[in-house]
Amino acid sequence: MADRCSWCGTDPLYVTYHDQEWGVPVRDDKTLFEFLLLEGAQAGLAWITVLRKREGYRELFADFDAAKVARFSDKRLERILLDPRIIRNRLKVFGARKNARAFLEIQAKFGSFADYIWRFVDGKPLQNSWSSMAQVPATTALSDTISKDLKKRGFTFVGSTIIYAHMQATGMVNDHMTSCFRHSECRKLA
Repeated sequence: MADRCSWCGTDPLYVTYHDQEWGVPVRDDKTLFEFLLLEGAQAGLAWITVLRKREGYRELFADFDAAKVARFSDKRLERILLDPRIIRNRLKVFGARKNARAFLEIQAKFGSFADYIWRFVDGKPLQNSWSSMAQVPATTALSDTISKDLKKRGFTFVGSTIIYAHMQATGMVNDHMTSCFRHSECRKLA
């Protein structure tokens, strides 16, 4: 049995996410938007809750197409709020449209959201060497900086903790434990 980061436990959905996605560098705008939307939805909740509702989000939020989500009407967002397949929080649901619009503005200015976000780490994932989950920060000076910049650009639900989780999920930072089999695998993806 492979050694894994302890946070993923034994839930098959969590294990698959840990083994296949978490910490893998993402440079695809659609996937980056997906994680921004999901990380924002997760605020105050366990990540497994969001993973269990991911397919509902995919269906209700146009397969994470930012251009489509940016055009959602209030009426459509109200209908989405009634669907139990997502986290039914008004601020988060309406925030998805606001973030989609800000996302499109960044794409227009920088060529892609990936170009914008990856410039904060000079295009290469930060490599950490944690031996214990207690060492892993919830925020960093860099996540503070990115959070402030995103807020200035009109985003919501992008606090420093959410942004650091986004950085971990999208491989901007490798926070797998050094004892985890994925640490060295993700390091090679840099």
